Amino acid sequence: MTRVGLYFGVVQFLFVSCWTVYVIYLPGLLAQAGIEKKWVIWVLMADQLIFTVMDFAIGIAADRVLSGLRRIGPWLLGATVVSGLAFLLLPHLAPAGAPALLAGAVVVWAMTSSALRAPPMMLLGKYVPPAGVPWVSTLSLVGLGLAGAAAPYLTLGLRGVDPRLPFALASLALIAAVGGMLWAEKHLAAAAPAEPPPPARPLDARVVTFFAAVALLGLGFQMHFALNSAPLYLRFAKPPALDHLMPVFWIGFNLLIFPACRANLRFGGVAVMTAGAVLGALAAGAAASAPSLEILVALQFLAGGAWAAVLMSAMTAAIAIGHTGREGAATGGLFALLALATLARMAIVAAQLNKDPGFAALLPWLPVLAWAGAAVLLAWLVVRPRKGLASP
Repeated sequence: MTRVGLYFGVVQFLFVSCWTVYVIYLPGLLAQAGIEKKWVIWVLMADQLIFTVMDFAIGIAADRVLSGLRRIGPWLLGATVVSGLAFLLLPHLAPAGAPALLAGAVVVWAMTSSALRAPPMMLLGKYVPPAGVPWVSTLSLVGLGLAGAAAPYLTLGLRGVDPRLPFALASLALIAAVGGMLWAEKHLAAAAPAEPPPPARPLDARVVTFFAAVALLGLGFQMHFALNSAPLYLRFAKPPALDHLMPVFWIGFNLLIFPACRANLRFGGVAVMTAGAVLGALAAGAAASAPSLEILVALQFLAGGAWAAVLMSAMTAAIAIGHTGREGAATGGLFALLALATLARMAIVAAQLNKDPGFAALLPWLPVLAWAGAAVLLAWLVVRPRKGLASP
């Protein structure tokens, strides 16, 4: 199972890196196609809206494929090839000055790349024994954390580089990596014990409460890391130092996710999510009034670890919720809510609310309120547990 987890981690690393490359070059590509710079944020918001819809839709579709006793590996590889080709075409279509073609390629890429988010997690829920899900999820999410930490350095390294080269390399590497999903699915299916699926669970108040908490946690993460981190650092450091300070959050994510995994195995996914939400709220609140750069760095490290505990445990709990043949719908719903949180953060930037003095004064405390609110919802689930939701 460790090899499968590491492999899924590589896929997540490449997927997030492709997104980073896309965001780096998008303003220049739109300018080449004759689209004004003011539309960049709206294109990114459209991407997140597509992710929100497609994550859930593809999760449901993947459930139906597996319910027919078919493998999703070939289907997943096909979607990735289409996604990779669309991504590869972006820097070639932009210089042609054809906005419609460029927009079409962006839509195709966004729609098909959603196949790399929920379906791999669904495979874990379908074939990996419940006790092994936290460990394999941890290894998969480390790829995401490494890509987050590498993003500032990737931005520096690609400065002045012709976009056709990184787009081509990223596309081919991702297609090659996902090609191994055929092996991964075959390996997981062969190792999985033959047992009848448990009866389907209704959508009750506990499940709704869990996903409401996920929405609050995703919103808190977006506001803390994407909107607040840089201004907090700039209280003590110069702008060039941000390239080295912003990855601290992801370093904490990558290192503290392993003890969070052990805690998950012992206490259950929802309990660890609750602890992560509390720690995140405390770290974000303390960071807003940190007296020095050293203390702020330590708090950002803890906040990254809190997000690791939350995200890994949320993945584990969502897989447990969907362990009735609905693994794709549950994990797709999780990713859709995270994409919706990203969309909300971008909407704040598009409306320039973060530049409004009144809202800007409140912004450092919004992650605290979001994570604390999620902790209250999750604590209710811990107090009133139900098998499959509070357990890994």
